[in-house]
Amino acid sequence: MLIERPDDLAVAYTRLMMGFLLFSPKPRNIAMIGLGGGSMAKFCYRYLPETRIQVLEINPYVIALRNEFKIPPDDHRFNVRKEDAADYIRTAPYRFDVIVADGFDAHGVPPGLCSQSFYDDCQAMLEPEGVLVANLHSGNQSFSASMTRIAKSFSGHVVAVDDLESNNVIAFASKGKTRTPRMLLESLELCREALPPEAWSQLESSFTRIGEFGEYLGHADRSK
Repeated sequence: MLIERPDDLAVAYTRLMMGFLLFSPKPRNIAMIGLGGGSMAKFCYRYLPETRIQVLEINPYVIALRNEFKIPPDDHRFNVRKEDAADYIRTAPYRFDVIVADGFDAHGVPPGLCSQSFYDDCQAMLEPEGVLVANLHSGNQSFSASMTRIAKSFSGHVVAVDDLESNNVIAFASKGKTRTPRMLLESLELCREALPPEAWSQLESSFTRIGEFGEYLGHADRSK
């Protein structure tokens, strides 16, 4: 976090993860898995004022630091829950336009947050044109299996791009129609119009990178 600008996205992978706006420029409901320092939560709270944000964090010690990281208090559109995210997504009381999966422990992505059933549940709990955006680490032993599972849950409608900084790979999985990188480039203007200039200035280069260098995984056989 930048002390003087706590709502800014200081890390490259978080700016890439905001690329979900290329799929859903005006999301109504977002579920965020993993609070951490709250950078994406703060950014979305500030720059997406019409969006309801549900943050899921299993570690109470992380939640206890929310004031130090200037995470906004809970209100009518922002809430941080101490919750097992896999359980919550499976039984959520409403569907989401976006699910942001950025949950890590000391060993990487916990097994419950990278299983086939978890990705299937994410697909089921998204709105018809919803998107799952997942932060994965290419050096982790579960990386290849996670990518395969996401592609299976979303019938191959997945675009993946690396962050060029920390071996993070960001996967965007569409529930609705196929979105190729070329199609996402065409969505840039919609995002520019929907966001304040100070937000767009942080995101433009990352969003362009998704369109120019994202890898479209194509269709997957769900029967495998």
